[in-house]
Amino acid sequence: MTTSKGGLFGTGLSEWYALPIGITAAIPIIKFDWYVMNEETQLAAVFVAFCVALYTSGGDAIHKMLDERAQTLLKEHNEAEDKVIAALQQKLEFLKANKNMVNDFEAINKIREETYVKLNAAGAVRPKHEFKAQMERVLNMIAHEEASVTEKTKMALMRAATEHVREQFTSNKTLKKAALDDAIAQIKGGAKAGGVDPVRAEFINFFKAKGAEAAKISGDDEAKAARAALVSKLNAVCKSEGFYFHFDPAGHPKMNV
Repeated sequence: MTTSKGGLFGTGLSEWYALPIGITAAIPIIKFDWYVMNEETQLAAVFVAFCVALYTSGGDAIHKMLDERAQTLLKEHNEAEDKVIAALQQKLEFLKANKNMVNDFEAINKIREETYVKLNAAGAVRPKHEFKAQMERVLNMIAHEEASVTEKTKMALMRAATEHVREQFTSNKTLKKAALDDAIAQIKGGAKAGGVDPVRAEFINFFKAKGAEAAKISGDDEAKAARAALVSKLNAVCKSEGFYFHFDPAGHPKMNV
């Protein structure tokens, strides 16, 4: 079997057809029993012919199909690699931009520690300052209450003294005459030096009598009642304003737990 540029024997057919033709031409050989043709030989010839036909007719199409698939897979692979490279590049840029992050966090932690120290110092001073202000307010309340009670007692005592002296001079003719004579002497300018004003004297006698009465009375009940009322007022203020202390029934300050 010889070939030329025009294909098999100048027919234009592919040289691959020489193989099935050669197999077919072997029939005389087989006929004269030079070669025994069996099923396997026939099957091989048919398969070879099929392969040659497939290669010559559809080889380019199969090659093109496989090449396009390979190009598609390569393109997808390259695109995936480009995305991974872009992500890694972005991550690299982010790490470069934040390379001082550790130093920044260390500075922040240092500032936080200093702030906590200052807050603790302020927190230790603040309760003392508030306690001082609370004590001052309580003392002012006690002083105001005592002044108020003293003023009320003084006014009540003066009213009682005035009523008592008025009653005495209204009902006692001797005192009335003494007061009238003293007033006339004062007007005429003939009052005796070192003389005693009857009205003043009666006021003095009243206060002496009250002093004597007070000396006989212990006053414990009144003092206890006044102390209880004052303690109740103070504890109401301490509770409503959240003071650090309160007062027991005896009036002694107790720290809140």
